Amino acid sequence: MDIFEDARTVSRTDLAAWLRQLANQLEDTGQLFYGAAGTVTVADQVRCELEIEAEDDEFSIEIEFSWAKPKAVEAAAAAGATDQSDPAEKPQETEAEAEAEAEKEPLEAAA
Repeated sequence: MDIFEDARTVSRTDLAAWLRQLANQLEDTGQLFYGAAGTVTVADQVRCELEIEAEDDEFSIEIEFSWAKPKAVEAAAAAGATDQSDPAEKPQETEAEAEAEAEKEPLEAAA
């Protein structure tokens, strides 16, 4: 399933800037940004391929990175869930917050 594809003609300088931008995103956040507001998180370990071809009067270079989806994301996608964040990354409610929330409930019910 394709998520995003973009093809355009750019200068060599613009291509280098775009590759630097991707490299900076990978290094800084581990996410690549695409399209209007899309992001994809890249795993810490990836499979990399570099392919250079020459056909007739054209050269091409393909760079491909691939990695396995985390198990939690696969399970959420299979269940049709829209939130694909890792539940372990969500902040846990503290005991004091839970007690404060429990104290509010009777007051709201009585009103």
